[in-house]
Amino acid sequence: MTNAILAAADQAARAIPPLWPLASSVAVNPFLGQSEDDLATASVRLRRAGGVAITMPRAWFAERIAKGDIADIDLADAMVANGQAPDVAAFKQETLVARRAPVATSTIADLAAEASDTDWPALVAERVSHWAAGWFDQGQALWPAPAGRGAYAAWRAVATHDLTPEIAGLTGFAATVADLPEQAEAAMAVAVAELGLSEKALPAYFHRLLLCLGGWAQAARYRLWQAELRDGTDGTTTDLVAIMLVWELALKRRFPQVGTDWERSVAAFAEPIAATAEDRTDAILQEAAERAAQRKLAVLFAGGAAEERSPAPALQVAFCIDVRSEVFRRALESLDPGIQTIGFAGFFGLGVAHRRFGSDTVEARLPVLLNPGLNSIAGGASGDPAATELSARIAARAKRAWGRFRLAAVSSFAFVEATGPLYIAKLVRDALSLSSATAPDDLKPRLDPPLDPVTRLATAETVLRAMSLTRSFARLVLLAGHGATVVNNPHASALHCGACGGYSGEVNARLLADLLNDPHVRDGLKAKDIVIPQDTLFLGALHDTTTDVFTIYADDFPSAAHAPDVRQAHQWLRAAGAFAACERAARLPRANDASAIAKRARNWAEVRPEWALAGCKAFVAAPRHRTAGKDLEGRAFLHDYNWREDAGFDVLEMIITAPVVVASWISLQYYGSTVAPDLFGAGNKLLHNVTGGLGVVEGNGGLLRPGLPLQSISEGKRLVHEPLRLSVLIEAPREAISDVLSRHPAVRALFDNKWLHLFALDEAGRMAWRYAGDLQWIAMDAAAQPSTRELVAA
Repeated sequence: MTNAILAAADQAARAIPPLWPLASSVAVNPFLGQSEDDLATASVRLRRAGGVAITMPRAWFAERIAKGDIADIDLADAMVANGQAPDVAAFKQETLVARRAPVATSTIADLAAEASDTDWPALVAERVSHWAAGWFDQGQALWPAPAGRGAYAAWRAVATHDLTPEIAGLTGFAATVADLPEQAEAAMAVAVAELGLSEKALPAYFHRLLLCLGGWAQAARYRLWQAELRDGTDGTTTDLVAIMLVWELALKRRFPQVGTDWERSVAAFAEPIAATAEDRTDAILQEAAERAAQRKLAVLFAGGAAEERSPAPALQVAFCIDVRSEVFRRALESLDPGIQTIGFAGFFGLGVAHRRFGSDTVEARLPVLLNPGLNSIAGGASGDPAATELSARIAARAKRAWGRFRLAAVSSFAFVEATGPLYIAKLVRDALSLSSATAPDDLKPRLDPPLDPVTRLATAETVLRAMSLTRSFARLVLLAGHGATVVNNPHASALHCGACGGYSGEVNARLLADLLNDPHVRDGLKAKDIVIPQDTLFLGALHDTTTDVFTIYADDFPSAAHAPDVRQAHQWLRAAGAFAACERAARLPRANDASAIAKRARNWAEVRPEWALAGCKAFVAAPRHRTAGKDLEGRAFLHDYNWREDAGFDVLEMIITAPVVVASWISLQYYGSTVAPDLFGAGNKLLHNVTGGLGVVEGNGGLLRPGLPLQSISEGKRLVHEPLRLSVLIEAPREAISDVLSRHPAVRALFDNKWLHLFALDEAGRMAWRYAGDLQWIAMDAAAQPSTRELVAA
């Protein structure tokens, strides 16, 4: 039975998404463990385990149907796609009926709460959180938990002396913990046997217990994720299951009268997951809303493509595919026909583990799906590098020590009394938005150790081909990473580059510029049929998405010959930034004009410095002229891709398995935080307190809150994020796309189960084919009736 218990704990752990620490927080798909299910089936699983619905309320859909935003054709198509006859009139009547409130299957803590006057689930969550805040701490705590113990052993040492449960009425709790085996696995076996759990009930029950722990379970899952990236393993999630089992066992012993109800719960946990008619209706409504958005996209792409830009552009700027770049790219291209923009994943193909100058922290600036393959460090500006670095390290450590002192419980009041007056000027400046924005790190990064010539050449070729940038180079090519300027925001890293692991992207951009300016690399590229003109200069840059200010790192490669090009680029970029800021200001509350944008970034009381990726709904991999001039409203990820130059479709495979997956994580995090904020959202920013340097809690304690804050998806009364699963549009032969999916079953499952929608663009750039699952495609023929459309195998 022990093996079955451990297998069930592992299965439950993999149904939990990981939670990255605040310093490098990235969007995570909260349905990561549900990708093998369709939406209706996942709804059942998460309703039982978490007590949540994962689609919007029926009234939300009914309102959009009444307005005509969701048309009859959208409902009919969604019904046919989900195996129902398209009786739209009857279906619309059904949507007016509110669904039942979701209720999770009861744990013993739930049943004990009903049998007494104590909210036992809340007390369990509070006590486990109290311990977890210390055990998971990443340097914030002044009195960290003792190191060297696993989670269960560390908790057990505390729990055997914790009198809070006894005071609350759970007599004998400490004795129960002390009498159980010291090893988590053995304690789990005792608890499972005494609780009468069948083997079939274990995975669902353990999943339920982990969801009761909110973000703490996700923090444990992150440890497992990181360990497996290094070909290792981690038992923290299993230890958390053991901890919760001990609480359940103690409550069962204290409240034996819940036995009959508990037997019903055990039977419910053992039941197979099967979607109900109500779940299928919700899934159809969700797909209809998405088809309505796709219908509008199809009209936009049916309007034809812009003419291809000049073969000799005056300026080329490569942006991250981030949806915020779409607004800036559109503004920049409108200024001059000689400006060409390119979309590429913001880590620029360099998986870098970077250490800032004078820092001990290594930052993984690459997608979290990958392991760093390169190391870099910010170089000193002058003098003896070793001495300069030592001085910087000493200063950094002194700064950290001072920061820890002023946050310490024993010194905080004395600190405020003694030094508070020194902070008055800073507080006033910040409150009035008078302080200057934080300047980006201006020290030039370098690879450490440097790459050998063969690797440098191979890396340069791979990146240029992946960018579809192999000819027609401009004199000046800017490689623009992106970041965000905000203050007093625990979730600041979530506004940075997701492709850079929650950090800003200038390091990767500047390293790539260094690589592509190397004369030896350029000589080697000629033999690869990539000829970069001698007068082409690559420079790293940074797009600040909060202020729309653009920084060019021209001093990395000083060139008098290119000074006029850089000056002209600055002028264009300033103008484009002003246009982009005006467009974004219209969407932000209390932002009357573009001048308000910079002020918001410096205001420590501003809960909405920008909307980040709210509203994202599409991913497009195609030549830029397919989307140029089309107003995609800052809601589309744009990746440049020319399949005709992709021999073997290696670039296509990279796009589908990396940038598309990262974009899906972003899209589904926004979706989950919107439809199920109690489970997948971070709550109210106004109540947040940082815990353990890891995440946030609401108020002075409780469960760690994962996901996005309420202020990231809503104006208050109105949602700014429309919860739609991402539509992926790729211009490539269907056979090639299907071939990639067939080799990557985990990615294929995202499309087969409609966590993502997939479309193939035709030779004219129109949305011509819809992926229907199981490597089948359906023609997007507007004249055909849903019931007569035929599936076609690619």
